[in-house]
Amino acid sequence: MMNLSLRIFCTALVMLVNLPAAALADADSASGLRIGWASVDITPDQPVVLRGQFHARVSERVMDPVTATALALESVGPEGVRDYTVMVSVDLVSVSDQLREEIREHLAQQLPDLEPTKVFFFATHTHSAPAFGSRTIERDAAVAEQHGWDLPADWADWGVELEAMPGQRYRQFAAERIAEAVTQAWNKRQPGGVGFGLGHAVVGHNRLTAYTSGRSQMYGATDRPDFSHIEGYEDHSVHLLYTWDAEQRLTGVVINVACPSQVSESIYEISADFWHDTRVELRQRLGDDLFVLPQTAASGDQSPHLIGRRNQGENAEQRMERLTGRNRRQEIAVRIADAVTSVLPTIEQNIEWDPPLVHRVESIELTRRLISERDVQDALAESEQWRGRYEQMRQALRDDPEIRNRRRWYTDITRAYRRTMRGIGVRERFELQQVEPKIPYEIHVVRIGDMAMATNPFELYLDFGVQIQQRSRAVQTFVVQLAGTGTYVPTERSVAGGAYGAVPASTAIGPEGGRELVEETLRMIESMW
Repeated sequence: MMNLSLRIFCTALVMLVNLPAAALADADSASGLRIGWASVDITPDQPVVLRGQFHARVSERVMDPVTATALALESVGPEGVRDYTVMVSVDLVSVSDQLREEIREHLAQQLPDLEPTKVFFFATHTHSAPAFGSRTIERDAAVAEQHGWDLPADWADWGVELEAMPGQRYRQFAAERIAEAVTQAWNKRQPGGVGFGLGHAVVGHNRLTAYTSGRSQMYGATDRPDFSHIEGYEDHSVHLLYTWDAEQRLTGVVINVACPSQVSESIYEISADFWHDTRVELRQRLGDDLFVLPQTAASGDQSPHLIGRRNQGENAEQRMERLTGRNRRQEIAVRIADAVTSVLPTIEQNIEWDPPLVHRVESIELTRRLISERDVQDALAESEQWRGRYEQMRQALRDDPEIRNRRRWYTDITRAYRRTMRGIGVRERFELQQVEPKIPYEIHVVRIGDMAMATNPFELYLDFGVQIQQRSRAVQTFVVQLAGTGTYVPTERSVAGGAYGAVPASTAIGPEGGRELVEETLRMIESMW
């Protein structure tokens, strides 16, 4: 009888030791993480205008789908729910305040017990995704009426009616689908574990070329005698957060890289850019049911494009693409997937089943970049030149309606219109800074064990992201940009250089506001420890 009892005890002990930690915690005190994933297609079924250039591009086909992917994390203890968060990545150029609020309105109906601000959204910044309506469309409509331009309300953001789904209608469609992803992820919560790690892959490059004159140029040629250097830093880190179910099966991965997805940024096709290729590559390696959630780190001055010689022959990177048979998107996908799979075996040995989980959100006020009267005069002078071109093209359309039958007839007129409105926006900001010197922005910070995740709504120059990471209390910090609709936030160096992303028309927040963002983000991270 003693031998039988001993064998039973030893067998039970072996079974207990081999159980995943999550199952042990669940059996003992119901403590631990609950994890839910979901992904939905947000590709429209009709032509749309694509965002990312000054001129309109009406989609002519779907190269690959654009998606929304949601990850729900909930920490549960014996006393109940400790905290929770839901992060959502979308294959769009940004996430406007209007889109965010419309999603939250749907969630209020579908998940009334879910705190809306516990859900945050961010974009991969693909330049081949649908436009969802300009945040200044009402202002644009008023300007159009003032000048006697007869424009349908739906097209006041492009200056001419196009044969496509208006941006506002796409926004309604996308909001409903994205809310569906959140609802699915939340309802699928199950016990699981997480692990974070750091890999490396060359994806982004600083896109600003500096010359001996002290001036900089976006994508400037380097085969000129006055070429000096590339303006700023590059970060090839790949920040990774893996998730597993209670049986220790890999379910998904969050991938954070300092580069927007803009390889195919000038095409007339809907596409998720290199993130589509990355999903394909990772699912081939790790399983078709793997969830992949992309994040764009601080990279307002970064790009997947190579800055190089303009007037000479094939360069080394182009030669390697030809030799490997992989295009630029596929090459980036392989590099990211290599980072994910090389780090995975190590992190699999360090899964956390019950890490601290804290999510905080605040509205912080950042100082506006001050616009001078000279800035306004220069912007309005340029705006007037573009207005003249726009009105000439409007008249040409009235005189010859057959122009609309030409392929991509709308390119020049929409560019002229958007350039016209750009200058007017500078004047508007000059007027606002007199009465509203600061702008409020929604900022999220999440702690998961010893790592932190911090959002901002901008195209944030890399230097600011590095400042946050180097000074952060966390062992590893994921900086997530484009969690909203924000303009570029340039450094002093870039303002002095005067390239595209640093000029007044491109920046509501300047270097001073960038430094404030860094300090406020660090304060929020520090408060979690």
